[in-house]
This record gives sequence, C-alpha cells and structure tokens, in this order.
Amino acid sequence: MFSPKIPPPDTAPAPGTSLVPPLTGLVHPPACTCHHTPTTPAPVPAAPPAGPGVRFTPGSLLVAAAGGTAVVLVVGTVLVSMLLAVAITAASVALCAVVLRSLLNRPNNR
Repeated sequence: MFSPKIPPPDTAPAPGTSLVPPLTGLVHPPACTCHHTPTTPAPVPAAPPAGPGVRFTPGSLLVAAAGGTAVVLVVGTVLVSMLLAVAITAASVALCAVVLRSLLNRPNNR
C-alpha cells in the first residue's frame, strides 16, 4: 500500500493530433424555407482616418483642473472627518476604560 507505484507510460497524443474528432457530414438547414437568391451584403464604408487622441481647449483644461481640485478636496474632507471620528471614539473609549478601572479597583473607597 505504501510502496511507490510506477506510473503508466506516457499516453499523450502526438503533437498535431486532436482529442476531438472532426465534425464531418453535418449539413445545416437553411434559416428560412422561402426560395430566393442570396444577396451580397453592401460594402462597409471605410472608417475615417484617425486623428490625434483628445484635443483640449484652454477652457476645457480649466474645467478639468477645477473638477479635479474639487474631487481632491471632497475626498480629503471625507477622509479627514472619518479619521477625526475614529480619534474621538478612541479617546472616549479610553476615558471610559480609565473610569471603569478606577471604579472596579477600589469599591470600598466611595
């Protein structure tokens, strides 16, 4: 049971062969039963030549800078207020711990 087993010889297929047999002899029925001649699709017009990426005017640059500044200020304000809330909560929990410790250590000194 604990003795090593010799693995079987490699049974991998040779390169270039597939494990899936090819689909031969399949005939798809037509999509409709009407008898009309197939038409060739209209040629697709060529795409216009691509120009340079994005063009900024001085006004749009000013709007983008103002928007970015506003986003940074709002996100900064939210993060600072969250940090302040955590600091106030930690201070109040520490103060409650000190008061409870003083009350529980000397119950006869009231």
